[in-house]
Amino acid sequence: MVPAPTGATRLYAIVGDPIAQVRSPAGVTAAFAASGHDGILVPVRISVADLPDFLSLAPRLKNLDGLVVTIPHKFACYQACTSATERAHFLRSVNLMRRRADGAWHGDMVDGLGFVGAARAKGIAPAGRRALLVGAGGAGSAIALALVETGVSELAIHDSATERRDVLIGQLNGLGKAPVRAGTMDPTGFEFVANATPAGMKQGDPLPVDVARLASSAYCGCVITKPEISPFIAAARKAGCVTGTGTDMYEQHQGIMVDFLLGRDEGR
Repeated sequence: MVPAPTGATRLYAIVGDPIAQVRSPAGVTAAFAASGHDGILVPVRISVADLPDFLSLAPRLKNLDGLVVTIPHKFACYQACTSATERAHFLRSVNLMRRRADGAWHGDMVDGLGFVGAARAKGIAPAGRRALLVGAGGAGSAIALALVETGVSELAIHDSATERRDVLIGQLNGLGKAPVRAGTMDPTGFEFVANATPAGMKQGDPLPVDVARLASSAYCGCVITKPEISPFIAAARKAGCVTGTGTDMYEQHQGIMVDFLLGRDEGR
């Protein structure tokens, strides 16, 4: 049972637009309670136009200790951080922000850890696999970095925003860990297929890849949490693929999020 909030309860907000699809408020609040921390995570819908005003106000809210960041604010919120982890600096985006002792923000980006963790929980090790990633935005960039660092044999990235895609490809190739190139919607020959776009959140959205070309042996993962079974995941299951949903991803990185927000990641 999660205790009712009081005037002493510490406040955390998840910011995005849209926001109704997020699953973290209940889970993170329950995790706070289980760890003995009097805190609550609340959803806050903020448009791109209004985000600067919110970020200028947030440091003045003395009981606001942290932010969880979702679409489309991950790159903009990085700019509001005074300090950040190495991976957040590399990606220039964050999905977590923690208030420092001096009142400034410290950021991290853990989407990639959750996505890879969801695959491993299904018995799929990305290492050595040819991977196709659709989407080079905030979550996609983090997933791309995690896949390269976990040892995929090759990564192809498809995004209609070709300039953003090419910048990410250049960054990742600079690491010298795995060859990264531009991809297409054709998943032929890929053993790991990741959708890091919102495609499927709205009725009638196109599928992120040509699902008729999926190999039944491929792992297919998706970042979408609502609907829980996205059209891409439904099609992949029909093709016989092992799949991971956005909820699977969230469940893997909830603990990472809570540890960061409470400062338990320090020293790692």
